[in-house]
Amino acid sequence: MTPRGWALLTLAGLTVALVVLAALLIPWHRPPAPRADQLAALGDLPAEQVAKGREFRAALRPGGYTALAVGLLVALALGLTPLGSRLIELVARPFGGHWAAQAVLGGLAVVLVADLVTLPFAAWRQSVLTRYGLSTNGWSGWAVDLLKSYAVSAVIGAVALFGFYAVIRLAPRWWWAFGAGGAALLVVLLSFVLPVLVEPVFNRFTPMEQGQLRTELMSMAARDGVPVRDVLVADASRRTKAVNAYVSGLGPTRRVVVYDTLLTEATPAEVTAVVAHELGHAKDSDVAAGTLTGALGAAAAVVALYLLGSWGPLLRLAGVDSVAQPSAFPLLLALVTVAGLVAAPVQALMSRRVEARADAHALALTRDPEAFESMQRRLGSVNLGDPDPPRWEYLYSASHPSTVERIAAARAYARESGR
Repeated sequence: MTPRGWALLTLAGLTVALVVLAALLIPWHRPPAPRADQLAALGDLPAEQVAKGREFRAALRPGGYTALAVGLLVALALGLTPLGSRLIELVARPFGGHWAAQAVLGGLAVVLVADLVTLPFAAWRQSVLTRYGLSTNGWSGWAVDLLKSYAVSAVIGAVALFGFYAVIRLAPRWWWAFGAGGAALLVVLLSFVLPVLVEPVFNRFTPMEQGQLRTELMSMAARDGVPVRDVLVADASRRTKAVNAYVSGLGPTRRVVVYDTLLTEATPAEVTAVVAHELGHAKDSDVAAGTLTGALGAAAAVVALYLLGSWGPLLRLAGVDSVAQPSAFPLLLALVTVAGLVAAPVQALMSRRVEARADAHALALTRDPEAFESMQRRLGSVNLGDPDPPRWEYLYSASHPSTVERIAAARAYARESGR
């Protein structure tokens, strides 16, 4: 069998594995959240809060979707015309056109061009956040965070690009197989490394101070049978007024992180509800499941790029002879961009189901639907969320159930449990 035949077989196997994993790991049947309860919850929310949240989201929407469209157009312009390959050759010319210079410097230049084109939309978003009082960062802090993000992305990107094209040179016929394995390994590695090395670049993390709340949270984690090393507090208040919490890392790097804004804005019962939700993610190994799914998806993407990238019409549009050339990186980037936009609704749906399961876990663990509902009200109020967003937007990009869905789920739980 030819390498292309093996690639087709491998892609089929990876696709089947992804479908099986999604069927087994994603809770497709979510807890009940009757629409009648959602509408009742919407009516119970202060009209001023609902109006402000919708106004804020409407203010963000034009720039956000325009940025997506512009980003797509730039990726297509660089990848489906000779512009991208010429840019890579131009950047590498001072280095004699060496393949490593094309791969690393040229590849980073292409990504930087795409980022710079959409930079005005990022600045516009920051202006909206500032106008509505959600950002506390200031323009200097925003610029510093942006440069940090570029630096971190450049380091990770340089390693990935060099490794990818080095594998192509070492195994020109079977690079897709080694590349798929390398992409999967990189996803797993980043799950361990990001919490320890990258997250501290943007925030300072300190253990939650000793006291009744910390004792209660650690006791709840022990009662839940979830091994959590610590509950950390992130100094999010230096850039935002938004409240949030999350779980990240695998094994020894797993930790629950709460924003310091959450501790100042919410009651202890509400903080407990949020942490119980995060314990649900840890209990169900959602980070591990997401990492495994992401690793298989990355491997499948490399194989698919090999197969699709060898299609003659695409190569002619990009002005390259082979997808394995570093100068063909813009073509790969264009294909990945399109795939990401197409896959967004599926990823959002999977995320919503996982988040709904974590909500159900929090309700069962705390047995306090009132605190859970109160926390959802506070999240919506402080974070200026639309409690019941437009259906098209919800289906395309919402990573969490809406505020009214979460309140409805809490009320349904209260009825069923007699609370």
